[in-house]
Amino acid sequence: MQQLTPDFDPKAFLAEAAEGQTIAKYQNHQVIFTQGDRADAVFYLETGKVKVTVLSQQGKEAVLALLGSGDFFGEGCMTGQTQRMTSAVAMEECTIARLEKAVVLRTIHEEPAFAEMFIAYLLARNLRMEGDLVDQLFNSSEKRLARLLLILANFGKEDEPETVIPKMSQETLAEMVGTTRSRISFFMNKFRRLGLIDYNGHMTVNRSLLNVILYD
Repeated sequence: MQQLTPDFDPKAFLAEAAEGQTIAKYQNHQVIFTQGDRADAVFYLETGKVKVTVLSQQGKEAVLALLGSGDFFGEGCMTGQTQRMTSAVAMEECTIARLEKAVVLRTIHEEPAFAEMFIAYLLARNLRMEGDLVDQLFNSSEKRLARLLLILANFGKEDEPETVIPKMSQETLAEMVGTTRSRISFFMNKFRRLGLIDYNGHMTVNRSLLNVILYD
């Protein structure tokens, strides 16, 4: 069993395989878990990007979140969820830690540093969900797309913005923004023409894209 110490480092703990904890590599498009699977572990994304989706009974898929390094997912098992309510798929090569529910519970109780990190993530995700809801209710599809691109570029995080966004289809962007692919294409061409974004194999985001959100 992994020993917990007074000098506990939550990130080092998450990056180390131990009893009830595994580290795995996932390739682009590889499924991590599927809606309806048994929910018995929490995942921590060390590197890479992951897409979280939900499928309706009518067969319509919606993208709920795009996750990056440092994000947890699959934490629904901590609240009594026995089956996955969503699916998670790698969007590029990823390194992911899988922590059994019992390991997470024990570490939360025994290691304040881990508990602080985990709770901070949950609070930040809750704020993000509130922002997403407000965005859907009150903003135009153009502003929603601009906000999504800035989020994908890590704008506003403590780390320097990546500016480079993983290759993503316009269909996926349309699902997340809640509009049609043709509207996404129109706005992307507009942003590119104005010098707010550029894409040639990969997409880069200019900080000036923020003006689309701040000003009508």
